[in-house]
Amino acid sequence: MYIYFMATINITDARSHLPELIEKAGSEPVFIERRGHRAAVLVSPERYEQMVEALEEVEDIAAFDAAMAEEGDNIPWVQVKADLGWA
Repeated sequence: MYIYFMATINITDARSHLPELIEKAGSEPVFIERRGHRAAVLVSPERYEQMVEALEEVEDIAAFDAAMAEEGDNIPWVQVKADLGWA
């Protein structure tokens, strides 16, 4: 698990400090506010990929759980491979 300290900056200041914010985003998320509300977050490409992979993993687990909860007859793996021409 990662613990990040989150920087926050308003959009006006962000425009004039973008290079520094990109550098900071390499080590921590940077929230950009518009009219006092969070409007965007700047993260490193590596962290973004980690988050996408984690989300995909959670979605895969949810799909597996839903498939396992379906009612009906189970089809043996050997038969599935034969039906697909893999055996």
